Amino acid sequence: MAEKNQQVNGYGYSRSDEEGATVHSDELRRQKRKKCCLYIVAFAIFQTGVIVLISMTIMKVKTPNFRVGSATLDSFAVQQSTPSFALGMNAQLAVKNTNFGPYKFDETTIYFYYRDIQVGSAVVPKSKAGFRSTKNLNVQAEVTSTNLASINSELSSDLNSGTLSLTGKSTLSGKVELMFIMKKKKSVDLSCTIDVNISTRDVQNIYCN
Repeated sequence: MAEKNQQVNGYGYSRSDEEGATVHSDELRRQKRKKCCLYIVAFAIFQTGVIVLISMTIMKVKTPNFRVGSATLDSFAVQQSTPSFALGMNAQLAVKNTNFGPYKFDETTIYFYYRDIQVGSAVVPKSKAGFRSTKNLNVQAEVTSTNLASINSELSSDLNSGTLSLTGKSTLSGKVELMFIMKKKKSVDLSCTIDVNISTRDVQNIYCN
C-alpha cells in the first residue's frame, strides 16, 4: 500500500528521495554559511590582535638614550700649587634609538661643570639615529678653571686627592618618525660624571644617569 503512495518520476527516483536530497543540500549550504561566518570572525579577531600588537610595540614611541660613551684627553695641564687646570677633551656621545623609526635631532650644546660652575662647552651637531640603532658623535671641548677663583680651596683639595670630577649636561630635542607618516617629538637629557685621574692624566670613570 505504501508503495502505491510513492510517486516515481521519469528518472526512477521517488518524491521522498528528491525531498531528502533537497533537505541535505540546504543543510550543506547552512554549514558552509556557518563556516564562512566563523572564518570572518576568526580573521577579525586576528586582525584586531595584530593591530593591538603593533600599537604596543612598533607604534609605541620610546624616549631615546643620550650619554657620554667615552672620553679622552688631547691635552692636559694641571697645577696643584696654584690650583688650576686646562684640559682638551675629546668626548664621544652616544644617542641610542630603540624605536622602529629614525630619531632626527637638532643641534644642541653640551656643557661641562666643576662643582656646578661651567668650565667648558661643545656643540653637538644636528644628526639622525637610525631605526633601532646608536648614533655616535665626537665633540671637542676646552675645559679650564678660568672661572673658579672663588673656590680655590675646594679645587686644591680635589687636585691633591688625585681625582678631578667634572659633570657633562645637555638636552637633545628631536622627532621620532614612524611608518613615514607619524612624527612624535621627544627630548632627552644627558647628565654624566667624568672622573679625571691626575696621576695617569686620563679619564678614569664615566657615570651617566
